[in-house]
Amino acid sequence: MSRDAETDAPAVRELSEATVERIAAGEVITRPARVVAELVENALDAGADRVDVSVDGDGTERVRVADDGRGMAREDAARAVEPHTTSKIRAADDLREATTMGFRGEALAAIADAGDIELVTSDGSPVGTRVTITDGDKRIEDAGRARGTTVVVTDLFGDRPARRESLASPAREFGRVSELLTAYALARPEVAFSLEHDGRETASTPGTGLRDALVALYGRETGGESTAVTHRSGVDLADRAANLAVEGRLCYPSTTRSTRDHVHVAVNGRPVRDDALRRAVARGYGSLLPSGREPVAVVRIDLPAWAVDPNVHPAKARVAIRGADAVADAVETGVCEALTTADLRRSGEVAMDLDSSLAPVEGTDSEFADATVLGVFRDLYVVCEAGDDLLVVDQHAAHERVNFERLRTALSDEAVPSAALDPAETVTLDPPTAAAVEEHREDLATLGFSVDPFGGTTYRVTAVPAPLGRVADAAALCGVAADLRDSGGRGGTDALREALLADLACHPSLKAGDALDRETAGRLVERLGECDQPYACPHGRPTVLSVEASTLADGFERHGSR
Repeated sequence: MSRDAETDAPAVRELSEATVERIAAGEVITRPARVVAELVENALDAGADRVDVSVDGDGTERVRVADDGRGMAREDAARAVEPHTTSKIRAADDLREATTMGFRGEALAAIADAGDIELVTSDGSPVGTRVTITDGDKRIEDAGRARGTTVVVTDLFGDRPARRESLASPAREFGRVSELLTAYALARPEVAFSLEHDGRETASTPGTGLRDALVALYGRETGGESTAVTHRSGVDLADRAANLAVEGRLCYPSTTRSTRDHVHVAVNGRPVRDDALRRAVARGYGSLLPSGREPVAVVRIDLPAWAVDPNVHPAKARVAIRGADAVADAVETGVCEALTTADLRRSGEVAMDLDSSLAPVEGTDSEFADATVLGVFRDLYVVCEAGDDLLVVDQHAAHERVNFERLRTALSDEAVPSAALDPAETVTLDPPTAAAVEEHREDLATLGFSVDPFGGTTYRVTAVPAPLGRVADAAALCGVAADLRDSGGRGGTDALREALLADLACHPSLKAGDALDRETAGRLVERLGECDQPYACPHGRPTVLSVEASTLADGFERHGSR
């Protein structure tokens, strides 16, 4: 076949039956977020520099995805909505080397089967094409459009009431869309993305690189405080040599989250949920992370196509990697090297507030009333004698427990008092966290936050919690909102209140290196003994270690009375 003849052939063709059988059984559109995922992947495969997504309600009403990619000629557009058609592979063997985001060729047909669809596309020709499928009837007509493709899906699951009823709340379904678009925007930061919900823009990235995408989605305080990771190495992937590249941005360890959901991993441009690779990123941070906290990071891994099988998960959220352990080791090494050379210095004042927090509590007996302070070791541990035991008290954990219980007792069942911010401050959240704020605005008010939308995912904070005069800063909203996102609101306001008070108790508490005289150390130990739960800080770390006299005797081989 001549080159010209090959060029004139339709780009979209029907696959052979043998190839169809090799492909996992069709796309299943389970919720609106899956519609968005398939359409976004098609846009990226079409070489789009910009992808705009709009969702009404929970997504069953209307989803619109527009791109400026290559578009399609009329013949290809008409064929693309038919089952088992694709422009991305030709035969079963192509699956081994596929580099596109998708290849099943089922997306548009599956979407049309679940709802009504309108596709408007142009490959740059003077006249574009509109293909509509309503109740299974296909119609093709002329349309005006610049190069690219727009797909509008309406009445999703209209004839499947059980499927509609199985969906979560509109806010949660949109939250899934937000999570999805965030993942794609960070995996492909050279592409500009925007997301609208009910006519309001909730996210937008400029398409000018990963740092700018991270700042746009997480805010300048988080995304701006980050360092680049660039690591290249040769690795052995199941007895076959390969070149591996690890690139991304690592937010400083001063910014953490309670879950690993904010460790974004992409393999060959595809966002994936790979627990092993996420753990490798966290291991690369090492001891820089506080116990129980996880980083905010974006890591993009490039491997040869033969080393990655994306056809192991119906939604392509996971991939199989040859030599996965070697890849994880390379990721950990790259992250560790990047953080080793980064300037991670933090500045800020430490509020001691010892006088109020260590004042005695009337009518309360201290469990450590008989403890005698012997000294303070390394401005971190208070060493005490208590009967036949030697007690070692972590001064930060102890002070945190004291502050937490005093806050909790003072507030009891009341709403958390607020303090107005004048002037008001703005906080930028990532899109999924912003969706959680919208869903739980009343819970945030009960916790002392007054929050108003300020455009996109930026919020204007006009009041913050101020229990016992301890005024939180506006950034505290980020932590509480992230907890809301991660928990989905489970546990209600009481659980959020506990988490908030624990965070507020932490900031004014003693830190490692804060010097205590013996009298103040004694008051700290006594107040700790008055707490309901003196043996752990509100985040679960131990406050006291006990060493029995017999342990010392055994160590020094002092047996009996000798």
